[in-house]
Amino acid sequence: MSVLDHNALDINPRISEAEVGDYIALLKPRVMSLVIFTALVGMAMAPGHFHPVLAFTSLLCIAVGAGASGALNMALEGDIDAKMSRTANRPIPRGRITRPEAMAFGMTLSFFSVMTLGILVNWIAGALLAFTIFFYVVIYTMWLKRWTAQNIVIGGAAGALPPVVAWAAVTGTVDVEPLLLFAIIFFWTPPHFWALALFRSDDYARAGIPMLPNVAGPDATRLQILLYTIVLIAVAAAPWALGYFDAVYGIVSLILGAGMLVLAINVYLRRERSQSLRATRKLFAFSILYLFVLFATLLAEVVFRALAPMVGGA
Repeated sequence: MSVLDHNALDINPRISEAEVGDYIALLKPRVMSLVIFTALVGMAMAPGHFHPVLAFTSLLCIAVGAGASGALNMALEGDIDAKMSRTANRPIPRGRITRPEAMAFGMTLSFFSVMTLGILVNWIAGALLAFTIFFYVVIYTMWLKRWTAQNIVIGGAAGALPPVVAWAAVTGTVDVEPLLLFAIIFFWTPPHFWALALFRSDDYARAGIPMLPNVAGPDATRLQILLYTIVLIAVAAAPWALGYFDAVYGIVSLILGAGMLVLAINVYLRRERSQSLRATRKLFAFSILYLFVLFATLLAEVVFRALAPMVGGA
């Protein structure tokens, strides 16, 4: 009997070696935490009363949807992840989880997160969550990332949608305020990820991913980082300039923007390899702090507004 025949008759399929930690890794917990936080801000900004149980359900569904996107992304990019030092230890390249297992896991989570949000909260939010998952998995992962250097720019829309989904969960609509949050994350994404791409360009080249530094070159990428940072500063100040938030937020956004701009200029000017690596790493690290502090300030202002009448009445 040939090996092929023997395998065809094998009634004992391989038992998965995956542990709970491997499935948690599929969810991209670091990305998920950022999604939860930005969604929380979008939810807190939304007008009207929202029952705490529904609020928790909505955030849980958004988080699970984000994790499902991460699992499907890893299932579709197992070949890429195996070639990159940054991702080689993920569960699929290590052989802990197979692609079909990851696909089944991600599809199941996607279905239940969308259906639960739609049935228990509202279908506008459910539809937006479904679109977010679809955009990240199909438009970004399957198409943009492998075919165009603008993958991060267009694909950034997926990561910018959670505050919009959260707002819709509360109100059943979409308004200007969540779209401003969307714009902030959308314009933050290119300088954040292109900084990573600059000091990981060898990784992306080895995997055959057309990231901007490998297609247009490091100098063009540095210029794009600087230009997007300038736009980001203006967009981040918009909630204050348009009167949605007070001067405290405006000042914080400008201070943080100044920090981003200084680091972006430093990235643009530092062309020698060792100096460039240090500059891009600093910008990448600061960009994470930038978004967290900016959204934390928004959340703090919302909480202060909610508590102010109580304190005044006391």
